[in-house]
Amino acid sequence: MSIYRNAVWFVKGLQEYTKSGYEAAAKHFAPGDLDVNLSGRAFVITGANSGIGKATAQEVANRGGTVHLVCRNKERAEAAKDEIVEKSKNQNVHIHIVDMSSARQVWEFTQNFAEHNTVHVLINNAGCMVNQRELTEEGLEKNFATNTLGTYILTTALMPALKKVEDPRVITVSSGGMLTQKLNVDDLQFEKGTFDGTMAYAQNKRQQVILTERWASQHEEIHFSCMHPGWADTPAVKTSMPSFHAKMQSRLRTEAMGADTTVWLAVSSAAIKQPSGLFFQDRKPVPTHLPLAYSRSTPQEEEKLLAALEEFALKFKP
Repeated sequence: MSIYRNAVWFVKGLQEYTKSGYEAAAKHFAPGDLDVNLSGRAFVITGANSGIGKATAQEVANRGGTVHLVCRNKERAEAAKDEIVEKSKNQNVHIHIVDMSSARQVWEFTQNFAEHNTVHVLINNAGCMVNQRELTEEGLEKNFATNTLGTYILTTALMPALKKVEDPRVITVSSGGMLTQKLNVDDLQFEKGTFDGTMAYAQNKRQQVILTERWASQHEEIHFSCMHPGWADTPAVKTSMPSFHAKMQSRLRTEAMGADTTVWLAVSSAAIKQPSGLFFQDRKPVPTHLPLAYSRSTPQEEEKLLAALEEFALKFKP
């Protein structure tokens, strides 16, 4: 990982990714962008029982949308659903128990879901930052399996359903941490060298940005975007990055602040006026590379990533 990239990224983060960064950006938000009625529109949100996913689900439910919570833990999912329904008075909140690190479970979910449900907006929010190298039951490194392969399978499998509706959208919750990474397609499962969970997560988030750009160029009927929520005070950050959380806690964004751009991308008419495939921060498209960071990948490297993901996906397809 480049020391230069890390240093530039951290200084940028202190200025932009904190609570004060959000408050400064919010002064320029267009009033009324989120004043929408979502009745009749269906939203699939992964990792929706806590943090940014739950905050996003709450905002969608508040506006009358049908919400499908895709969660790994049944008990926590039911608690989240009850809270969302109570606050929104919206009964159209449904639970689907899926482990996004299991390619087979993701396939099974998409096949069953598309048969019985409509989807207008897919929000790829579920994330994983495991700090010790860990393999899933399918033999895949867990961060890669959840963040990249799970997202790839879910999105590509739901594309036919998305293409059947009006104004379909796919939003992927990435991270500004990806700015520290150049795509490394030769070690997708971090088998070489010392394992670093933070680096693995950032590499996955770079992969998500590349996927978003590629999908946008290949599927013009769907509006794709990805975003950085900023540094938010979520259970995932507290668990995965305890020292960062302890040092930065007073400066971290709330979950609602972290979810704001996801909600804006998912529901506003302003968002789809932006070109498909962009990376957003605080409702604005931002560059996907730091200045002089040498983090750009070649078209050949990106093609290799897509080919590898397609191979993995087919391997686990029922």
